[in-house]
Amino acid sequence: MLAAFAVALLADLASLLLDLRAGHLVAKPLLMPLLAGYAVARRAPRALVAALLFGWGGDVLLLSDADWAFLAGMASFAAGHVCYLLLFGRARSSAPLALVYLIALAGTVTLLWPGLPADLRIPVAGYATLLTAMAYRASSAGAVAGAGGFLFLLSDTLIAGGVADWPRPPVPDFWVMLTYGLAQFLLAAGTLGHAGARTRAYGESRGGTRTPV
Repeated sequence: MLAAFAVALLADLASLLLDLRAGHLVAKPLLMPLLAGYAVARRAPRALVAALLFGWGGDVLLLSDADWAFLAGMASFAAGHVCYLLLFGRARSSAPLALVYLIALAGTVTLLWPGLPADLRIPVAGYATLLTAMAYRASSAGAVAGAGGFLFLLSDTLIAGGVADWPRPPVPDFWVMLTYGLAQFLLAAGTLGHAGARTRAYGESRGGTRTPV
């Protein structure tokens, strides 16, 4: 499943570089189901699988250029972020990192606001707040998941910048999908590694206190 995800991501990125829309339409919807299948095979928490499947919903909806599809896709991704937040729970995260993300959120929303259509300003600001919270909380699951949260934030900032008519890099969709694909993989891998470490620690603790009969 993981190898198939990597192949699908490479195919999608190549399609974007070569301007092959048909390839993008085929490869993009395969990404999250394959990654979710990998997570299921690793006995992932249900919240992780749900987050990935909500990501798939957002991926499919954003293939359309319609305004309603953009809002629906954003709502699907938002539901995925809620799943991630539930997954990360209340474990401690770095206070200085919280300040960094808070400044980034305030700065990004302030810069985006004038360029956004009036009907998108409040939804985008709300979504940005939820996404930033997820990116920050991801660090509680370790550096790998934390990097995934950061890349997810970067990917969606590139999308929002396009909506607000910010200057964009060449082939912007390539960079959006590269950062997004890596983000979801790192979030999944980091969560699975963190969950595995906690399980092993619990098992060792139980084994250490067991009294021979």
